[in-house]
Amino acid sequence: MSSGHNSSGNLAMAIALLFAGALYIYFSSRSVSDPISDFQNYVDSLRRIAYPVDELEAVLDMAATRNNKTVIIAMVNKAYVKEVGGGRTMLDLFLESFWEGEGTLPLLDHLVVVAADQTAYDRCRFKRLHCYKMETEGIDLEGEKVYMSKDFIEMMWRRTRLLLDVLSRGYHLIFTDTDVLWLRSPLSRLSNNENLDMQISVDSNNGTGGHLINTGFYHVRSNNKTISLFQKWYEMRLEWTDMKEQDVLKKLLDSGFFDQLGLNVGFLNTTEFSGFCQDSPDLGVVTTVHANCCRHISAKVSDLTLVIGDWKRYKASRVNSKWSPHVECGRSWSDAHYIPRL
Repeated sequence: MSSGHNSSGNLAMAIALLFAGALYIYFSSRSVSDPISDFQNYVDSLRRIAYPVDELEAVLDMAATRNNKTVIIAMVNKAYVKEVGGGRTMLDLFLESFWEGEGTLPLLDHLVVVAADQTAYDRCRFKRLHCYKMETEGIDLEGEKVYMSKDFIEMMWRRTRLLLDVLSRGYHLIFTDTDVLWLRSPLSRLSNNENLDMQISVDSNNGTGGHLINTGFYHVRSNNKTISLFQKWYEMRLEWTDMKEQDVLKKLLDSGFFDQLGLNVGFLNTTEFSGFCQDSPDLGVVTTVHANCCRHISAKVSDLTLVIGDWKRYKASRVNSKWSPHVECGRSWSDAHYIPRL
């Protein structure tokens, strides 16, 4: 009996020594300027070891900013990672904008790329990004989904459901379409007003009070109001089966549902958050450029490549000039023989 007690006592002492040693190594390697924060990080790391989390939580935790748990989320499928003209992919252009942008490169550490199929997931992993493969439950979301097709609408709703999950986990998010070029960091612009629960891009600045919202770029704080909004928004797909999620959100906005929730929303002007529907007139302040008002991927890649060229010339000269015309996107609406990319 005594030998059993001694064995148990020795084991307990060994565990205590290991724990103390781990604490010593951890804190000796950290800055002592904020011991409380360091200890909390250490406790969090122990909790993750003791209670394994699912794949989405693990990816979000790695990507989130440490000061306020914000993640940047983009979604791709096979069509967005396959080469178009000139050997470029939509994902390549998207990532290149972070490289060429001002103050944008560090933001890649906080980017989560959601893949709708295995090809997109493999490409994301190859580029060493934070990647998550979305569950599609037998729905084929692999090929190009042309604007307003049945598969396009389905993919948008799957995206909305995933973003609801992210908000429900307590993460603030910036959602960005992959056809949005990031030329300057929007973080300070989006974070300055903490009273706004949601900030969303628009197709055009409308002085009459109406807002042509665009769900290709928006910032949402995680709270009870925004979670309730996303829950209602996702539920509405059953009622408005032939409408894309952007139009349903517009209906909720116009119906006063935002006001019922007490939700404060801001609309991002096109001078800073530009798009092909309405170009920013000032390259000196433009933050993002969205290939909206464009029907298919080939046209988007062609015209966004010109935008990258315009931006490089501006950086070299600091002279404001007009954007190159969005010729291919203009033609995309009359291209009746276009075959979606598989």
